[in-house]
Amino acid sequence: MTSANDYIYAQGSAPRGSLGSQGVPSGQNRPQPDRKSFDLIGQSQAFQAILDTIRSVAARKCCITITGETGTGKEMVARKIHEYSDRADKVFIPVDCTTLTGQLFESQLFGHVRGSFTGAIENTLGFFRAADGGTIFLDEISEIPLELQAKLLRVLQEGTVTPLGATQAYPIDVRVLCATNRDLRNMVDENEFRADLFYRLNVINIQIPPLRQRQDDILPLAYHFLDNLSRFYGEPPKKLSLETEQTLLQYHWPGNVRELSNAMERAYILSRSTVIEPSVLPPEIFIRNLSRVDSPLPTLDEANQRLVQEALRITKGRKIEAAKILGIERRRLNRLLEKLNIQVGQYKNS
Repeated sequence: MTSANDYIYAQGSAPRGSLGSQGVPSGQNRPQPDRKSFDLIGQSQAFQAILDTIRSVAARKCCITITGETGTGKEMVARKIHEYSDRADKVFIPVDCTTLTGQLFESQLFGHVRGSFTGAIENTLGFFRAADGGTIFLDEISEIPLELQAKLLRVLQEGTVTPLGATQAYPIDVRVLCATNRDLRNMVDENEFRADLFYRLNVINIQIPPLRQRQDDILPLAYHFLDNLSRFYGEPPKKLSLETEQTLLQYHWPGNVRELSNAMERAYILSRSTVIEPSVLPPEIFIRNLSRVDSPLPTLDEANQRLVQEALRITKGRKIEAAKILGIERRRLNRLLEKLNIQVGQYKNS
């Protein structure tokens, strides 16, 4: 079942579903092409440069490595490359490499024949043969164990796949895209990643900057998510207040686009008005914004005072809402107000 978060983060994308614990069964259960469009939203110069690169490389068959922090949208970029390519009417298969270990690595990627190991009750295609003619996306490629990387390299070099337990090799025509949030060059230097596999995969590198370095993209993304949520719920659109916009722009978004997506879903659901105020944003946004100091670290009482005062200012002195922002019970807030000698009345109707 599609959740609202799936819808707003990657509208039009098929869920990263499983193809079975042992790969794709032979026969009629081959994945079908996903012909929906994938939105990449942004107006920063860095984002426009990424779009230009996507358009330049999409028609080529070369391997592409997409790098960036968690939550920056690496799979969305991979899907856009596929959409712009001449393989757009073929399958796009995402594979989470963190789940591929030992025997499961060969079975899921390359398939197996019946009886090749305990539990192999039928022949399976594997992800690579299932993606024949289309695109395979190897997410978190850095997490493939070193001893298994040679098997992947052989497939990429020879363009053939031999299922586990089989003697026959099958030719494949697959576009390979991969992604990682780690520095592969550094992993090569540390003997944690094969140099020959790195050079095979890293023909083109697309680096996605973190959201904190693309401030011009924050509000377009936020409104994109809100618009998609209104369509998902069949409700009138909601907008951000000016204060909410400023709060979003001041935050450094360690979870990147995914964190922004989650924040907008929370704000949309909790807001009783069509104008979203800061009080319905996740508490950590305020805590981390206030903790970013250029001066010496404040004392605990000073930090608590700043947090409480900011929560009261945002909620116009409404203690229940202020307590929710701070993530504490109202009784705890009352004790802090008394200890820090903060008068709530000055924040009402401010």
